[in-house]
Amino acid sequence: METNDTYKTIVKASEEVLFKDKNSKFYGYAFPVNSEDSIKSKLELLKKEHHSARHWCYAYQIGTENIIYRANDDGEPNNSAGMPIYGQIQSFDVTNILVVVVRYFGGVKLGVGGLINAYKTTAQLALENSKIVTKTINKNYLITFDYKNMNKVMRIIKEKQLKIVNQKLELNCQIQISVRKKDAESIFAIFEQIFEVEIREFND
Repeated sequence: METNDTYKTIVKASEEVLFKDKNSKFYGYAFPVNSEDSIKSKLELLKKEHHSARHWCYAYQIGTENIIYRANDDGEPNNSAGMPIYGQIQSFDVTNILVVVVRYFGGVKLGVGGLINAYKTTAQLALENSKIVTKTINKNYLITFDYKNMNKVMRIIKEKQLKIVNQKLELNCQIQISVRKKDAESIFAIFEQIFEVEIREFND
């Protein structure tokens, strides 16, 4: 069974985009995020920057296997802002992302259909304006061994081209490696078979 162990995200914030409809201005932004705290601080910054705006609507999705998402209309009619933004996150198939659309009201009501279109389009522009990258879902392992077994361990790491995240090479050595999810079981099994070498899953 092929494990899907990649996901798409953005590495840096998008440039600001602007969509206008009947004098209302919609500014769109996309940010890379990995926690609800980072989402809060991004929203606070935008509220300071656009302090005279009427609405700061947003949607986010965090996680690769256990997904957390939220859509917020921020005072716009129900499902006219947050969900259209979230729909674009889904259609671009990205995660660990926050998309915010800031609205300045232009004095003319757009109606629910107009709002849905405006928020959807602005979110789409923000995502089109972002550099989307594909990353792998990795598992981290901690390998513990005596210095005398260093060559055995290093040989496998080199052979399998494993990524070392951290290492402490003293009398008692520890190496933290990051392995693609689909290769994780086989790599674990290799190290497990080596005498005097201990491997365990490691979550920092």
